[in-house]
Amino acid sequence: MTSFHDKVVYQIYPKSFQDTNGDGWGDLKGITARLDYLADLGVDYLWLTPIFPSPQRDNGYDVADYRTVDPRFGTMADLDTLIAEADKRGIGLMFDMVFNHTSTAHDWFQKALSGDEKYMNYYIFRDGAPETPPTNWQSKFGGPAWEYVPKLKKWYLHLFDVTQADLNWENPEVRAELKDILRFWKEKGIKGFRFDVVNLISKGEYRDDFEGDGRRFYTDGPRVHEFLKEIVHDSGIDGMITVGEMSSTTIDNCIRYSNPKEHELSMTFSFHHLKVDYKNGDKWSLMAPDMHALKEIFAKWQEGMEEGNGWNAVFWCNHDQPRIVSRFGDTGKYWRESAKMLAAAIHLMRGTPYIYQGEEIGMTNADFTDIRAYRDVESINYHDILRKNGKSEEETMKIITACSRDNSRTPMQWTAGEKAGFTTGTPWLGLNKNHETINAEQESADGNSILSFYKELIRLRKEMPLIAEGTIHFLERENDDVLAYERQLGEERLLVFCNFRPQEADLQESPLTYEKNGWQKLLGNYPECRANLRPYEVVVLKK
Repeated sequence: MTSFHDKVVYQIYPKSFQDTNGDGWGDLKGITARLDYLADLGVDYLWLTPIFPSPQRDNGYDVADYRTVDPRFGTMADLDTLIAEADKRGIGLMFDMVFNHTSTAHDWFQKALSGDEKYMNYYIFRDGAPETPPTNWQSKFGGPAWEYVPKLKKWYLHLFDVTQADLNWENPEVRAELKDILRFWKEKGIKGFRFDVVNLISKGEYRDDFEGDGRRFYTDGPRVHEFLKEIVHDSGIDGMITVGEMSSTTIDNCIRYSNPKEHELSMTFSFHHLKVDYKNGDKWSLMAPDMHALKEIFAKWQEGMEEGNGWNAVFWCNHDQPRIVSRFGDTGKYWRESAKMLAAAIHLMRGTPYIYQGEEIGMTNADFTDIRAYRDVESINYHDILRKNGKSEEETMKIITACSRDNSRTPMQWTAGEKAGFTTGTPWLGLNKNHETINAEQESADGNSILSFYKELIRLRKEMPLIAEGTIHFLERENDDVLAYERQLGEERLLVFCNFRPQEADLQESPLTYEKNGWQKLLGNYPECRANLRPYEVVVLKK
């Protein structure tokens, strides 16, 4: 069995996980303090979003120094303790490496601004008049992707925030720096790496895009596979667990990125399934989830990656996505049922499951109604853009409330107490008011909780090679109410039926019929099988 196929990764957003010194900001000691909870959950790796020094313009994804710990999270000694204590529990740390760009506060960029030619070549600078950007590309956070530097009489590229300058991977000195950073953290005891928007590192042609925002000229670029092979081989991380975040990518590229024969990455994140509620492809234009599209995307990617010997990271949530139970489930009557169904839907697929902090207890969107409550730069920028485009404040806030990345960044809900057990101070971002009823303490004591269901899913993956290694084939393809698939390994078979609707759903062949034909119910969120699926029901059968 490939070493990571039966593993489960838990993503931690450190500033929102656990604060131990009362400053309202989560820290490394807080993660160490919660390791027993994570070990009891059964996870194998902890992916930490960046803990490096940063101006926090993009919540740490604007890195100012790759080789040390931001004092707000603690010290290098705190990190050493966390690594050692996690190791004792059989848990490895996975670091988040932001190598497409650095913060403009990084020493490299500051030297570039001073006119140092060596460091100017670390970034993508282009000549041009102050009124004329080199291309018409748009930043993913809104506005132009180029910023003019009067002193240099040049523009620099920033595909994200203006303070996140893109690195020039064409420069071998840049690649040498990044390899050395990976070696540094590997020697410190880090067991895996997640690479942020790594398929954007090889830019293609620098020309105007009259069909889109420019992404077709820099996504999955001409040298991206070459660059990945080089950095993985030369840094000595080949064989470690690695995952690449892929922006607007393709199956063919993801097969190449993750096929073991290519020696690039262990697996890839792709996001197509999380765009099925984007109206006309626009994140900031709301519509109900298109269930037919969701089913087709899962089938296409799961079966396609299997055929090409690629490997998926399977997930619903992360620090950039709204909470899935608010998005595709139900936060009222069927909160518990829908959270369990959504968990089973992906944990039993082919791929390595990722759990985002709080997902395992059914945390929901924050539902902040005032833009002043938000901290996310993207949300604040788009609030202004939507208002300028003619949306009323009410319409704008409805969109921000549903789509903001801050939905996933509210502090972890540990207890029903005043500060949810997260801090004794003022949290950096407001708490979700429902922490009094949704929290880890209450769910740990409840054998029927969402948390208990996640523990069972993790246990089954470790105990059943079928889940980790089996083939996958999708069923009920024309039934837009139900996601269903079959896993098979040798003579063993597993059937998974998930009703994504708040009403009953019919099937071509019901779980009850399968039971009568010798199949056994393995898992579910309702007591017994019936002729149809109840609201948000999941039924898992084995033979």
